Amino acid sequence: MAATDRSGWKLRRALVIANPGSRKGGDFISPITEKLQNDGFATIVELTSDRESASDLILRHATGVDFVVVSGGDGTLNAAAPGLLATGLPMGIIPSGTANDLARTLALPEDVPACLDVISNGHLRKIDVGLVNDHPFFNVASIGLSAELAMTLTYETKQRLGRLGYALAAVRVLTRARPFIATIATEQGKLRVSTLQIAVGNGRFYGGGMTVEENAAIDDEQLDLYSLELSGAWKLALMLRSFRHGRHNAWDEVRAIRGTEFEIRTRWPMPINADGEIIGQTPARFSQKPKRVAVFVP
Repeated sequence: MAATDRSGWKLRRALVIANPGSRKGGDFISPITEKLQNDGFATIVELTSDRESASDLILRHATGVDFVVVSGGDGTLNAAAPGLLATGLPMGIIPSGTANDLARTLALPEDVPACLDVISNGHLRKIDVGLVNDHPFFNVASIGLSAELAMTLTYETKQRLGRLGYALAAVRVLTRARPFIATIATEQGKLRVSTLQIAVGNGRFYGGGMTVEENAAIDDEQLDLYSLELSGAWKLALMLRSFRHGRHNAWDEVRAIRGTEFEIRTRWPMPINADGEIIGQTPARFSQKPKRVAVFVP
């Protein structure tokens, strides 16, 4: 059955973008194209491991396709975001990275045929897109521990060890973690904090299944900020269950704020991590484009 949008227009032509550098992205190309073609879709396949080119490919093919299928991890989806925003093309997701947090947020199945059935069934959900210094992100953007983790976690480690690689890199980052001073500007005023990490979530999940906030949704038109105001990283082990379920704001050392705009300034420039990729340095200005990308969901 061909997918349809809300107006009933048949979506027949698919641009398939696969990242062979993601954990399994290259393995899924043949199953994706075969299933889509069997379901009546014409396909154009483009391979990319270059973050800059995913959006360029979408822009290049925009007038010749009706939707985009992205096979890759959260970094590949992040790279496709500018092109999706510019063209308005719907997106199907084949999660083939290490963490796959956007797929988890959208309750997508884990196997390729089931994800392709989701696309063929044609149900679209419009989701919010976060912006940090005008760079889009779906899951979370942060300063501090997770940015250090993104710089520590090598491509080879992710390919070889998967989620275990995340855990080993996290241990290395935590052993040398030190608080930094930051100013958080919100719609209510300014706060000066000593923190190990400031994270701003647009979606629900990040970091391989951690929850941004227990009531967060990727279409609630809200950003969820938390600041991890610990003197040392050792206490994070006690907080792990709370972070898994998004209840970390119950701890006195975690400041949680909900809003639509934030600005973070630090004493010196610090790297910004957006969906697992380093995209720039502080100061960081956060905002949101509500319900701007249509995604195929169950």
